[in-house]
Formats: sequence, structure tokens, C-alpha cells
Amino acid sequence: MTNLHLLSEYKSFGGKVGFYSHASTTCNSEMRFAVYQPPQATQKPLPILYFLSGLTCTEENFIVKAGALSWAAEYGLILVAPDTSPRNTGIAGEDDEWDFGTGAGFYVDATAEPWCQHYQMYSYIVHELPAVIAANFPVQPENQGIFGHSMGGHGALICAMRNPQIYKSVSAFAPIVAPIRCPWGQKAFSRYLGNDPAAWRAYDASELVKQVGYHSSILIDQGTADKFLATQLLLEVFEEACTTVNQPLDLRYQAGYDHSYYFISSFMADHIRHHAIALSAGIK
Repeated sequence: MTNLHLLSEYKSFGGKVGFYSHASTTCNSEMRFAVYQPPQATQKPLPILYFLSGLTCTEENFIVKAGALSWAAEYGLILVAPDTSPRNTGIAGEDDEWDFGTGAGFYVDATAEPWCQHYQMYSYIVHELPAVIAANFPVQPENQGIFGHSMGGHGALICAMRNPQIYKSVSAFAPIVAPIRCPWGQKAFSRYLGNDPAAWRAYDASELVKQVGYHSSILIDQGTADKFLATQLLLEVFEEACTTVNQPLDLRYQAGYDHSYYFISSFMADHIRHHAIALSAGIK
């Protein structure tokens, strides 16, 4: 069993939320994550649903703000919310910018120095973290779904499409779906991945869906009042790509909603249910 450090624990909706840290071999640093175990976890192993957060977030934002715990308790899902990057690595400048470095790992495996020494978030999310969860919690390792918000929506989409055998379901809130075309993605990819176009495309949902697709419908909610929609998120690019290859996509534009957790929490029930159905959890 991995040597986990329990940082804090709270009872919630009959289950419990725990905040943990562990020494990550993938990221070569201490990493943090949160786990919600619904009340059913005391009786049997349960499906797992991963949530990847957006820029500047930690493992706490989703747990505190998203309104997901009651629905996880209803459907019997274990929620896992990892941090968004390694922290305190000693890399010069890692804390200088809000949209790069600390809190902005972009769920890629960096290949450029010095970031490649620690910023291996893709491998951490897909491989190391699930192994840690399986070794320490009452889960069904073969029964996983993944979703996320903004940068984390990007992460969820690429993880699911590149690993369809691992993730039975995927959804996203206001995801960055065409990072190679937007300022956030171009900034992060150029510095994490260097100038290799193939490497960039491998982490771009709009490119991936044309290459490999996904085995089931993708659910996306997007607010029409989101200030990042036109410049950073580019949902129309992903929608067009899905149409080109007949990828099932449930893209819902929600009138008047912005990019915040007020938006996320408003549609959380639909997302949890989307995953619960795919994971054959307790649908009522």
C-alpha cells in the first residue's frame, strides 16, 4: 500500500471526505488529492469518478464548491479530486504566472526542461493516482469515469479518448477543447512540450476526436455568458470535429451562465447521473 498521509477528514452526506498527500514517483514531488467515500463504501467496493479542476485550483475547489457530494452519496460513487499540478518543486518561476506552472499543469507529460522533471500530470492522472486509489480505498478499479472543468475539462477529454479502455464515461464543464488554437494552450504547450506539433496534437481534444474518437456520448455543458468562450474554449471547433467523424456529443449551451462554480454546481446532478449510468451505479 502506498504511504498516504491523511491531512484532514470530514463527515458529509453520511460518508466522508478525506484530504491526502503522498510522495509521487511520477511527478517526483509530494502530491495532494481529495476522496469522497459515500456511505455505501462501508459495505462494498464502488465505482470511481475522477474530477479534474481548472487553472489556479487545488484539490479542494471541487469538493467544497461543486455540490457533488450529495449526488455521489445518492448514486454510490467514490469521487477523487487531484491537485492541478506539482507544487514547491524548486523550478525557478513556477509560481510567477497564474496560467502556467503551479496550478496549471494542463494534464500533459512535459518533455521540455526543467518542467519534465516534475510536470508529468497526464501519467499521474491516468496511471499512478488510480493505482494509489485502488490500493487504499474500497473501489472497483475497472469501473472509472472522468470529468472536469476548463483546463480540467481538457484533461478529462484527452484522458478518456486516449484511454477508452480505462474510462467508461466522460463529461466536461466549459472545457478547453482546442488548446493548440487558444492562448492558454499555446502558452502551456510551447513551454511544457517544446515546438513539436505532433506532441501538441496528442493533447488536443479536437484533434484526438478525429483520430480516435470515443466509445460513448460525450456530455459538455457550456455557459453562454462565459467570458472565455470565444477566445479560449472554442467549443465550435470541437463540435465541428465531432460532427465530421459522427462522434456522439451532447453539447448543451446554458443561457446566462459564466465560467464559475455557480455554473458547475447548477448542472452537477446531470453529470453525476451521466457517469452513474455508464458505471452501472445505483440509479434510482
